[in-house]
Amino acid sequence: MRIDSHQHFWTYSHDDYPWMDDDALRALRGDHLPPDLLCHLNNAGLDGSVVVQVRQTLEENRWMLKLADDHDHVRGVVGWVDLRAEDVDAQLAPYASHPRFCGVRHIVQDEPDVDYMLAPEFKRGIGRLQTHGMTYDVLVFPKQLHAAIGLVQAFPEQPFVLDHIAKPLVKDGVMEPWAEQITALAGCPNITCKVSGMITEADWSAWKEEDFDRYLDVVLESFGPGRLMYGSDWPVCNLAGDYEQVFSLAERFASKLSGTEQADFWGGNAARFYGLH
Repeated sequence: MRIDSHQHFWTYSHDDYPWMDDDALRALRGDHLPPDLLCHLNNAGLDGSVVVQVRQTLEENRWMLKLADDHDHVRGVVGWVDLRAEDVDAQLAPYASHPRFCGVRHIVQDEPDVDYMLAPEFKRGIGRLQTHGMTYDVLVFPKQLHAAIGLVQAFPEQPFVLDHIAKPLVKDGVMEPWAEQITALAGCPNITCKVSGMITEADWSAWKEEDFDRYLDVVLESFGPGRLMYGSDWPVCNLAGDYEQVFSLAERFASKLSGTEQADFWGGNAARFYGLH
């Protein structure tokens, strides 16, 4: 099974996506739905994808699951619940039995408190995920990596995956302390990493594939090929390129791997992590 482990869908409206009003994000306005992604998956020889939440609402969970029910190439859904809520178990329970609901994510990168993930209420919610058989996607900026390390260490039995290699400052060529912290995070065997979301951290109009080599070298050395998975971050990637360019960048990276390792990178690792069928 060949899988894009990270993409998004939405039906655009100003009320639901006010953050897209920024003129720099105009490429994201408009509808982006399963049939729009399917042509890219087919061109890349991929069998399906995992759709990841954008809006932090329970309503979006239901909408994404309906898309998964209606489109076979939507193999998994990563949704959202309020992990800080007293009723987090009640929020999680309706999704635990759906075969395509894999786990949850919170857009921690937008939280002003860099220690947001270490708050007792948030950690209480994380502690309930394993009971429901769910994974957690870690979405952070480099300034929040120290908190991610603390969280992942605190829950050694909980499966985590790092989105977008923690969004290093590629445009400015900054490596540290990102590289050191990635190495520390990867020291936790219960976290995997998505090779995704990189081109939007570079110069949108002038990036080159070589710009990412040293960041990807750190990720490969730290996590190893058994804990890396391909993700496009479509359609957000359209801000800085297109699906084909993202896929080409991933192919450049995967060319360093053996045949078995490539099979894991292109889908095997994602299928095992998310329990995809």
